[in-house]
Amino acid sequence: MPEPTCRFCSTPLRHVFLDLGQQPAANSYVVPGAEAAEPRFPLTVRVCSACFLVQADAPVAPDAIFSDYAYFSSFSDSWVEHARRYADKMIGELALGPEALVVEIASNDGYLLQHFRAQNVPVLGIEPAANVAAVAEARGIATRVAFFGRATATALAAEGIQADLMAANNVLAHVPDIGDFCAGFAILLKDHGVATFEFPHLLNLIAKVQFDTIYHEHFSYLSLLAVERVFAASGLRCVHVEELATHGGSLRVHAVKAANPQAPSPALLAMRQREHAAGLDAIATYDGFPARVEAVKAAFAAFLAKSAAEGKKVAAYGAAAKGNTFLNACGIKAGAITCVFDRSDAKQGRLLPGSHIPVLAPAMLATVRPDYLVILPWNLADEIMQQMAGLRAWGGKFVTAIPALKIHD
Repeated sequence: MPEPTCRFCSTPLRHVFLDLGQQPAANSYVVPGAEAAEPRFPLTVRVCSACFLVQADAPVAPDAIFSDYAYFSSFSDSWVEHARRYADKMIGELALGPEALVVEIASNDGYLLQHFRAQNVPVLGIEPAANVAAVAEARGIATRVAFFGRATATALAAEGIQADLMAANNVLAHVPDIGDFCAGFAILLKDHGVATFEFPHLLNLIAKVQFDTIYHEHFSYLSLLAVERVFAASGLRCVHVEELATHGGSLRVHAVKAANPQAPSPALLAMRQREHAAGLDAIATYDGFPARVEAVKAAFAAFLAKSAAEGKKVAAYGAAAKGNTFLNACGIKAGAITCVFDRSDAKQGRLLPGSHIPVLAPAMLATVRPDYLVILPWNLADEIMQQMAGLRAWGGKFVTAIPALKIHD
């Protein structure tokens, strides 16, 4: 088997960051009765010793994952509110109005662009999943079904489409050819345009043992260090960075075309120094992560064993990709966890990939009456504990497992 090479700089990848073995595609929910036909793929993450891009091997083609997709952003109230605040902020900062154009890449079901449209700012979404794009179109959000990169950007520019603002929220990690993807922004942006990219920060993944954010859809695990190197090769330049609480700690990077004279902000300079101080530019920093993952898995296994010994019923909330990575890494099967509740009717009635735990509507909580409810999307724990507060009526308790097992009294 040939030695893997960095998908950005082609350097041989000789440092394994984490090997999670054979895993199913994390958002490929299973129809009951079809469990035996479920494919599994290796999930190994490596770090490049030259550009420090942390990256998963790519055994699954993107069109096999994203062409028909089970994730709809609007099912998270807090995420929709996050999008509204972003729209208000950028409209004010960039003085966007009816003559401007906002383009979102991986626009999902229109969760973000609806807020610009409501303020009479023209919008265009680019979304590879036809089923999700159809939901956006039904909301009146103009959407093109396509994977984004140089070719798509060139075709749009040929139609006279140029953006004042481009947004890419939690998509940079999802693209196998990260250089081609970023180059598309330099083509589609106006000369004065701004592009913002949100992504979970690698610094938090390491510090908080967020290994469940690793799955086949996430080809890259991103630091400012690596992103700036990719941008520099793609005709872009970072000028500002914000720290966000979303997804367990994210960055929002602001980028412009390379020729734009805007100076880097103090926040950008400070984040560069912080990553250097944390050692993200030293390969030794990435060693030792697997042992910390094993400790988290052992603690959860002990919790399930104790619950079973005491006759306690354990259910979960959130049929999210990160939860599927977590459950499969821990070797959990249906029975150890009774069911998982989720608001998405696209997932209800199906089984989680790998573990084959059934997905139920949240309205079934009082029927199931679990003693413990494990919150799999821990980044939304506060929101979920409010939504499922009925659990406390019979003395039920919420549980989170990352970064360490916690029973919420």
